[in-house]
Amino acid sequence: MTTATVLDSKKHADLEFAYGSGQINPLKAVKPGLIFDTSEADYINFLCKQGYNSTTLRIITGDKNSSCGSTKPGKAWDLNYPSFSLQLEDGQEIKAEFTRTVTNVGSPNSTYTIASFSPLSTITVSVSPSTLSFSSVGEKKSFTVKVTGPKISQQPIISGSIVLSDGVHQVRAPLVVYTFLPGSIRISSSASQNKKRFKGSSLRHRNGMLRHT
Repeated sequence: MTTATVLDSKKHADLEFAYGSGQINPLKAVKPGLIFDTSEADYINFLCKQGYNSTTLRIITGDKNSSCGSTKPGKAWDLNYPSFSLQLEDGQEIKAEFTRTVTNVGSPNSTYTIASFSPLSTITVSVSPSTLSFSSVGEKKSFTVKVTGPKISQQPIISGSIVLSDGVHQVRAPLVVYTFLPGSIRISSSASQNKKRFKGSSLRHRNGMLRHT
């Protein structure tokens, strides 16, 4: 995902929800520089927050001991996944904070500068810290992405990205902000497609996970 070739955003109104992170690049994929390592426990936490209970969770994991415990459905922004997706009810203020941890699989001594790209000036994307320095392979570093902006109403999908670069590797993670009309999306554990439309943007229930195509 982080090394995929970015596709032409003008060819589909659903942007990353249509083509994911982009077209996979096998040559770059074997030398990504940094990876977003995700554990089984991370995915279990994500599924529980998506609305799964212990019974439905065990169907996915195949482990009879899997349990959601005290985890309640909510915003699963903490999954260590190389994308950032902010779903807002129509008319809400843009405000979110994501934390990600990357693992160095490139040069032992390297420093990555983190930059954000947002096509609309009304949205502010800040990343802290702005640089990550590594001294060994396998070393992990965390960073926080804050997305803020005014209330948005019936807007098309807003699409940008977070890019980490050491001058050799370009580690890219898509960032999208989108709205839904009250009552138009049923929160569930499945990725059902509710194709109501406004101003050129498809409205669907999405689980916030983008992928490569």
